[in-house]
Amino acid sequence: MSAHGQILVADDDAAIRTVLNQALSRVGHEVRVTSNAATLWRWVAAGEGDLVITDVVMPDENAFDMLPRIRKARPELPVVVMSAQNTFMTAIRASEAGAYEYLPKPFDLTELLGIVQRALAEPRKPKADHRPEDQPDAMPLVGRSAAMQDIYRMLARMMQTDLTVMISGESGTGKELVARALHEYGRRRNGPFVAINMAAIPRDLIESELFGHEKGAFTGAQNRSTGRFEQAEGGTLFLDEIGDMPMEAQTRLLRVLQQGEYTTVGGRTPIRTDVRIVAATNKDLRALINQGLFREDLFYRLNVVPLRLPSLRERSEDIPDLVRHFFKQGEKEGLQAKRIVPGGIELMKRYPWPGNVRELENLVRRLAALYAQDEISADIIEAELSNGEKPDPAAAATLIPENLSIGQAMEHYLQRHFASYGPSLPPPGLYQRIIAEVERPLVLAAMTATRGNQIKAAELLGLNRNTLRKKIRDLGISVYKSAG
Repeated sequence: MSAHGQILVADDDAAIRTVLNQALSRVGHEVRVTSNAATLWRWVAAGEGDLVITDVVMPDENAFDMLPRIRKARPELPVVVMSAQNTFMTAIRASEAGAYEYLPKPFDLTELLGIVQRALAEPRKPKADHRPEDQPDAMPLVGRSAAMQDIYRMLARMMQTDLTVMISGESGTGKELVARALHEYGRRRNGPFVAINMAAIPRDLIESELFGHEKGAFTGAQNRSTGRFEQAEGGTLFLDEIGDMPMEAQTRLLRVLQQGEYTTVGGRTPIRTDVRIVAATNKDLRALINQGLFREDLFYRLNVVPLRLPSLRERSEDIPDLVRHFFKQGEKEGLQAKRIVPGGIELMKRYPWPGNVRELENLVRRLAALYAQDEISADIIEAELSNGEKPDPAAAATLIPENLSIGQAMEHYLQRHFASYGPSLPPPGLYQRIIAEVERPLVLAAMTATRGNQIKAAELLGLNRNTLRKKIRDLGISVYKSAG
């Protein structure tokens, strides 16, 4: 199919119709626009159009109700769905209804043009009919920020696959919630969802927990025990805190992923397995690989689809929606209805949330349970966030949570650095300045740790000794403090 084609656009907003008409026409497409679903369906039924772009909410019909008819009449016709609702369920419904792509409003025009070009250029194969039970009230993930829209769209693409997913993110960002969403809205939703936290199990018991054991396999094994792989058969196995898995268990897990079978501890008969693996970590696995603590080949087996969850600091605009969501959950559990004044919400949006969404949920539950008033004041929020101490806005802005990877710490630094310039951008040459700022303390730390021994420091850094000497000279490092 040609990269150029006839595009059918349906949207109730005249401004959007005009923008799309002009942009698509400019790159060589023939465009037909309408403000109602009936006209769009008439064009599709008549065999017109090579691609459809439609809003979900139309004056005469919801696009999700029309999509099954389009798929039945013309299963090869790609449909791009747009919506201002911007929720997780909107992305899922678009995927399940057979949409080629889902775009939240307001959309990026360049991105939309890229989607159109890709859809027209690639051969289209009709998707198999598959719709889960509608759960309009279910909202496993909350937020309408741009960061969450990217997550929703990625999840929607993953629902009808069995690809292994690696979820990374700070503690409290909702990694298990995302894993459950992948299962409950995916093709394995009728199977079991089994979760295991590697950090919560003694190292010498992890293999038994994963693969089960035979009677007498070790001291205390009085009976045969099924492992998590067997319990998750036909469903999803969620391996949380995968970075804490000991090396021996990593080797066995790699073998399962490669061969699709395993043996119980103390067993000899291979057992075939059919599970989808979703792993999660709050650690930098690449750093663990460099330290010899995580197998590189296992990392690539698990990291088929990487999915990074944003911290709450990166999506502070979602805080009002999250607060309402947690208050509603509290009401269902018998707690009194509450609301937070706008000033309190603003304080919450400026807070760094080292514990992320989990910390926010705990705060909202505490507010609902401990305060009698229906309206929570800004003073109460300030006191809760500062633990009774007057918060220092400057200190809060520079607070970096503990246990962050180097990459995560750099993200914090860069966010503050860009914010310090307001609406402007930093001066050119940022890349070299950042590299220089990182390189000097790295070399200095290596020299300090090796007590000034350049041969050991070069080996530690993985550099040639002459290269290290040059860096020491160029970076102006002349005093080495003793590590002892």
